[in-house]
Amino acid sequence: MSTEFQFHRRIHAAVVFILLLAGCGGSATITPASKPYISTRFLAPAHFTVQVGAFSNQSNALRLTNTLQRQGLNAYHFVHKSGLYKVRFGNFPTKNAAGKKAESLKSKGIIDVFYIVSSQHLRDENSIRRSIVKTAENFIGVSYRWGGSSTQKGFDCSGLTMTVYRLNGLNIPRSSIQQWKVGKPVLRSRLIKGDLVFFATSGWKKISHVGIYAGNNKFIHASGSGKKIRTDSLSGKYYKSRYVGARTYL
Repeated sequence: MSTEFQFHRRIHAAVVFILLLAGCGGSATITPASKPYISTRFLAPAHFTVQVGAFSNQSNALRLTNTLQRQGLNAYHFVHKSGLYKVRFGNFPTKNAAGKKAESLKSKGIIDVFYIVSSQHLRDENSIRRSIVKTAENFIGVSYRWGGSSTQKGFDCSGLTMTVYRLNGLNIPRSSIQQWKVGKPVLRSRLIKGDLVFFATSGWKKISHVGIYAGNNKFIHASGSGKKIRTDSLSGKYYKSRYVGARTYL
């Protein structure tokens, strides 16, 4: 697993851009006949992204991230284990496509030096799963916010899961309902680190919440309004009674 996707424990200052389509809640009713309508193999990993800066000062990274987002790019920055704030954008199917976009931005004076980062090596399932959990742990303590899109303003539950997966080279939908639909069902007794766990917290058998399974019966999630991203137990009375199932995307 490339260290480029490892996060420093102080990532709480990082900003991650997410398309604001739908939040945690929804009205997808779960029935015994419910099945994913898309094969898990449809969820292709991100192939190439463009790195356009590594800064010692977070404000510089934030400034460039905001500039790229104004260009309509899914830009984000994070704290690398080196302590530098790295800025990246894009999810391109080929290295050539990533390079063309970067060159276009460079010709306009929006970016300067860049290089293409490949996630083609993200093929070992165990490594990906460990990295998914590690990434999620680095967001613990960030505030909840409905429709949230950054560590400064907060995340909602599906915004967190989508962000964590994207930063590990996997594209899953934005809303908890769609995340449920596209994944492959997993029995609770067979949960593995990195799987997503789903709950009906706002109505009988209606998907309204999602978290990331972290092993040992624990999961990480953006728990709700006025709270922070945290770890909870699947055996706790509240979540045990509202648990509806799990999905895998690997």
